[in-house]
Amino acid sequence: MARAGIAAIERLRRDARAWCSGKSWIWRAPVLAYLGWAGVRHLRDPLYGSLFAGITLGVHELGHLILGPLGAWPGIAGGSLAQLAVPAAAVWILARQRDYFGIAVGMAWLAFSLFGLATYIGDARARELPLVALTPDPIHDWNWMLGRLGLLSADHALAFVCRAAAAVLWAAAMVLGGCLLWVMGTDRKGPSNLES
Repeated sequence: MARAGIAAIERLRRDARAWCSGKSWIWRAPVLAYLGWAGVRHLRDPLYGSLFAGITLGVHELGHLILGPLGAWPGIAGGSLAQLAVPAAAVWILARQRDYFGIAVGMAWLAFSLFGLATYIGDARARELPLVALTPDPIHDWNWMLGRLGLLSADHALAFVCRAAAAVLWAAAMVLGGCLLWVMGTDRKGPSNLES
C-alpha cells in the first residue's frame, strides 16, 4: 500500500515536471506573489478579504438560493457548502486538465474561502459581522446551525480548526506553486518567456 502511494506520488512529480517544461515562470510569479501576500494578510487579519472574496460571497449566496427549496437545513448550510464546493470543484477540474499551477491557485482560493468561513463560524455567538442577504432580516447561518445542534459555545473552537485547515492548505498551495516556478525557471530546455 505504501509502495503504491510512493509510486503514485512519483508519477505525479514526473508529470508535473513534464508539464513545466517549456513554460515561463515569469507570468506566474506575480500571481503566486499575490497569493502569498493575500495568505499572510488572511493569517494576520480575520476580516481581510482577498480578490476572491467577492466571488466567494456570490457563490455563498447562490448556494442558499439553489439549496433553499430543499428545506431549512440545506438552505442555510448551502451557502457554506457552496463556498467550499466551488473552489474544490475548480481544483478538481484543473487536476483533470493537468494544469498544475492552476491547481495551486485553486487550492489558495479554497484556503481563502476557509479563512472567510472560519471568521463567519467564529462570529456565531457574537453576531457582529454585517450580513448580506436577499431578505430584509438575514439569518446568521452558523448561529442558526450551531444553535440547533447545541454547539453554539463551540463556535471559536470550530473556527480555529477551520482556520488551521485553511493555513495548511494555503501553505501547501504556496509550496506547490513555488516548486513549479522553480522547475520552470531551471528548465534546461530554455523556456521562452513569451510561452504560456
